[in-house]
Amino acid sequence: MKGSGLAFSLLSAMFYLLWTPSTGLKTLHLGSCVITTNLQEIQSGFSAIRDSVQARDGNIDTRILRRMGSLQDTKPADRCCLLRHLLRLYLDRVFKNYQTSDHHTLRKISSLANAFLAIKKDLRLCLEPQAAVVKALGELDILLRWMEETE
Repeated sequence: MKGSGLAFSLLSAMFYLLWTPSTGLKTLHLGSCVITTNLQEIQSGFSAIRDSVQARDGNIDTRILRRMGSLQDTKPADRCCLLRHLLRLYLDRVFKNYQTSDHHTLRKISSLANAFLAIKKDLRLCLEPQAAVVKALGELDILLRWMEETE
C-alpha cells in the first residue's frame, strides 16, 4: 500500500506537532489559534494501531518529512494554518480511504477522525478566501519550477 506510508508519516508529523508529555487536556498556542484537546487520548488511540498500520506499509523508503525539525521550523504564526490543512487532509483523504478488514483498527481510526474533527472545529480559517486564491496564484511559479526540475 503506497498510501499507508504516506498516512503514517503524516500522522506521525501531526503528533509531533501537537504532542508534549502531559496528561489530560492540553492547551496549544498555534499562532493566533488556541485549542484545547486530549493529546494523550489521541496518542493512545494511534499507539493501539501503529504496529498493524506499519506492518502493512510496503513503501518504507518514501518519507513525507525527512526530519521532525521541519515542523519545528514552521513559524508560530503559520502553525494554525498548517495544522488545519493537515487535519483536513486526514479527514478528507486518509481516514476515509484506509482499508482493512480489522474492525478494531477501523474503530480506532474512527475515534482518531472524531478527535481531529473536534480540533478542526476550533481552528480558524488560515486566510480569507480571496487572499488565499491570490496567494496561491502568485506562488504558482514555485510549483511549476519544482515540476520542471523533477526528473
